Amino acid sequence: MFLTGLFLAFSTTFSQGSVEGVWKTIDHETGKAKSLVKVYIGPDGKLYGKIIKLYGYEKPEERICENCPAPYTNQKILGMQIINGLTRRGNEWVGDQLLFAPDRKNYYDAKIWLEDGKLKVRGYIGWFYSTQTWERATGDL
Repeated sequence: MFLTGLFLAFSTTFSQGSVEGVWKTIDHETGKAKSLVKVYIGPDGKLYGKIIKLYGYEKPEERICENCPAPYTNQKILGMQIINGLTRRGNEWVGDQLLFAPDRKNYYDAKIWLEDGKLKVRGYIGWFYSTQTWERATGDL
């Protein structure tokens, strides 16, 4: 019994300390949820993320990204991979393959890290950047 409790406590702590999981993206202007993104480490040890749920649309499965950069132009948003092969550097994941704002037609340099149990997702173009705070999804799946 004691070992079971110890294992559960350890696994809960570990899962809260990982960037892997399902994260709720929040619109910084409205404060409302925009999507759920599944973030995972691929077999190559790099970080990936894809949109698994959209909020605020009547038929989210039919939403198309008309302004996305190639090869995502006119592709369905649901299921779209928006984090592509970031590499770990200490406690952060970095790289140049983040589709941070699909309607802006750009890939962004990226930095992703955990802070106070939330996922910080920063997209850069040159010296300019924007940071989003994603919350771990709980009952939304």
